[in-house]
Amino acid sequence: MHDAVPYALPLTRRFRGITVREGLLIRGPSGWGDFAPFDDYAPRGCALWLASAVEAAFGTWPEPRREIVPVNAIVPAVSAQDAAALARQAVLEHGCTTIKVKVAAMGEVLADDEARVAAVRDAADSALASSGSGTASIRLDANGGWSADDAARALGRLGAYGIEYVEQPCATVDETLVLRRALDIPVALDESVRFGDPRAFEAADIVILKAAPLGGVNAALALARQWGGPVVVSGSLDSAVGLASGLALAAALTGDPPACGLGTGALFARDVIAPPLVPFDGHMPVERIAPDLDALMAARDLIGDQRARWWRQRLADAWEAGGAGLVDGLDA
Repeated sequence: MHDAVPYALPLTRRFRGITVREGLLIRGPSGWGDFAPFDDYAPRGCALWLASAVEAAFGTWPEPRREIVPVNAIVPAVSAQDAAALARQAVLEHGCTTIKVKVAAMGEVLADDEARVAAVRDAADSALASSGSGTASIRLDANGGWSADDAARALGRLGAYGIEYVEQPCATVDETLVLRRALDIPVALDESVRFGDPRAFEAADIVILKAAPLGGVNAALALARQWGGPVVVSGSLDSAVGLASGLALAAALTGDPPACGLGTGALFARDVIAPPLVPFDGHMPVERIAPDLDALMAARDLIGDQRARWWRQRLADAWEAGGAGLVDGLDA
């Protein structure tokens, strides 16, 4: 793939251990695709991300059922003060009424989570009250950071703030099944579904689907049909080009989708388009996105030669691991 551009995009704050998001954009006859598996992915996992990028650049997406999709804002594992500021920004600048809050981060305790959730509840509801728009919907995402006992204890306290659902509270399906039997808050599963646990559907009230790590829009849509229950489309801290795949997935779902986890552009200091892709009035348009030349060249220059070579080798390894053969909807 000669038309592949490595990039580095600085974030406004640390998110899940990183301050710069890296990847590689691929251009084809259908448009641009984003290959950006996180560093801990092995070649076989990277092959799915490559399949998504190749689908976007060379393949076809399902016909959209809507032109815009609702999105949620996201609050990382930050201080209560920063969480309140992000919640106000989400409501007042981006029109989001649903906010996902990260909890159970390494090195933090329940008091940190409670302070963050309380700050988001207060700030978001106060901002919404000024426009007569009711109260915010708050989701939690633990990224599998709790045991079943820890989750039950934490959610017993955090549930007082009004929680729509908790995403991936425990790392394993066994723990999640134990927790779910004792929990009033709905459980959404992400990693358990994405990594192919055969009992994930049994343990979930809601399934989180991400186009890139599942192999593309068509593959994720097939999984949604197999599940047949409530789905929330989310992203993977994608560039604007990568977000287009998530938007295409949300647009293809039957029924009106709930707020999608695609508002992460607000976490980028710079993107491959200028300005970064962020929600307006709580929604984002469904469209293919091409990078701005100046923004892309700046992102390419930021990554440096050594990491650029590493990404090109990673793409080659993902291709050898079967990336091309995983694409559904690829034009011959």
